[in-house]
Amino acid sequence: MNRRHFLRTSAFAAVTAGGTHLNAFAEGEIKPTPDWKKYTLRYEVEIPKASVTGTLWLPIPQDMGHYQRFLSINWEGDTSGATLYREQTYSANIFSLSWNEQTPKLNVTFDVALRDRGRNFPAVKQHDVNQEDLYLRPTQHMPIDGIVAETAHSIVDSFMTPDDKARAIYNWVVDSTFREPTTRGCGMGDIKFMLETGDFGGKCADINSLFVGLVRAAGLPARESYGVRVAESGKFKSLGSSGDISKAHHCRAEYFSPRYGWTAVDPADVRKVVLQENMRLDDPKIIELRDYLFGNWEMNWVGFNRARDFDLAPTASEAIPYFMYPYAETTSGISDGRDPSAFDFSLFSNRT
Repeated sequence: MNRRHFLRTSAFAAVTAGGTHLNAFAEGEIKPTPDWKKYTLRYEVEIPKASVTGTLWLPIPQDMGHYQRFLSINWEGDTSGATLYREQTYSANIFSLSWNEQTPKLNVTFDVALRDRGRNFPAVKQHDVNQEDLYLRPTQHMPIDGIVAETAHSIVDSFMTPDDKARAIYNWVVDSTFREPTTRGCGMGDIKFMLETGDFGGKCADINSLFVGLVRAAGLPARESYGVRVAESGKFKSLGSSGDISKAHHCRAEYFSPRYGWTAVDPADVRKVVLQENMRLDDPKIIELRDYLFGNWEMNWVGFNRARDFDLAPTASEAIPYFMYPYAETTSGISDGRDPSAFDFSLFSNRT
């Protein structure tokens, strides 16, 4: 069975493999200008044969501002139980597959278009009161009271403007954290644990969640964006990946500026380059990267969603901290895509 769906709806939706096409995610047509680049990504998934029944969830992209468009999705294989969902709180797009008796094998392919994201584009800021309220709230792994609030206020109390406060938190996170290569996957983003223990080592979900939680505690909307690198970087080798990107997952962060709208940041990537390219924080190239990553993203990366500590659709056995990897619940137990070697999936990227 082979189905292609063009996703364009703004409300929660579910469509089965035999359902109608949906036409409404895009915020505007993509013009064939040189700044847009198109990529095709492909999941290949095989469920262990011992899993008689179960459900698989795959994160798939959504439109994100002026810098990313989700174009289409196609699936083939053992997909009679395949469904597309749009989660209600964070508008996360989810491909789900449930099965009985037959252990499925499937490919899911989707197309996206990307262009680099800068602080001064577009000229008119995006403003949505409901979104801003959502991204001021605490979550299970991201409280904004207690030690989180105390730390945030100790950093920002001498600064007046929202952008200066966000920059102060960004600098504090870059200076205080370090990349820990032994962290599983991208980390858990348990920021209270980090602050209480003084253990500031981790990966992107830890370091960028720390930024987001501190910014929320300082009274500014902030959020993570969970996704995967899809192409080589024009800046540093360690910030890119292509071909087999099964281990190239990466989350980024944003805060809402009254002046610029949603503004891109990525303190975790500063720390990634420092470790993996054996550089110092005071190296001129790191200083330049640090300045660039407050306000800009190099879009060799596809964003899946901004969901944090939420329930999958259809509902899983428990809420998950974030949705960046494939996830499955079967008669054999839970399979977490943070460890591809324990979950038989691959993810590939190709520029088209």
